[in-house]
Amino acid sequence: MKEKILEKATDMFLNYGFKSVTMDDIASNMGISKKTIYAHYANKTQLVEGSTMHMFDLISNGIDHICDLQKNPIEELYEIKKFIMMNLKNEKSSPQYQLQKYYPKVHNVLRNKHFEVMQECIVRNIQKGIELGIYRDNLNIEFVSRIYFTGVNSIKDQQFFPLEKFPVATLMDEYLEYHLRGIVTPEGRNILNKIINSNQE
Repeated sequence: MKEKILEKATDMFLNYGFKSVTMDDIASNMGISKKTIYAHYANKTQLVEGSTMHMFDLISNGIDHICDLQKNPIEELYEIKKFIMMNLKNEKSSPQYQLQKYYPKVHNVLRNKHFEVMQECIVRNIQKGIELGIYRDNLNIEFVSRIYFTGVNSIKDQQFFPLEKFPVATLMDEYLEYHLRGIVTPEGRNILNKIINSNQE
């Protein structure tokens, strides 16, 4: 039952936001009593924490799987972006923004874990791209990987990127292209252009 509650809560939080969904909503949606939820989770904060870590593990494992496929680094980043967007339901309720605002402690823990995983993934991606000659060989890898991470987080700030002007899917596409155009070689640019063109067809 605990696993079912976690899955349902995660799905509802992603669709409607961490603030909007109440324990009553989850209980009603599952056809169980609120008491049953409290038997497994002492309060909503605990459920939010469990839900974010559940999502984090799911996405981390998915990213590891994509990296194991040994695609070229540009394709790899597009696959990772697609996988994350699919699992975060295109972030239509801006869960990260709500998490930061209403559950700052949970958000900080998640952000640190996210940084560790993403840093390792992006560093590997850059190194591989340089070896293959599709990323420039004079890149400061530590700088590029960290600036990529901070950028991915910054564009989720709705104060600067309001959803009505910047739909999440478009914003992520544009940010990824912006990142890659700054680091590719002419050969890498050809690969990037092919991917962008095929995505627009």
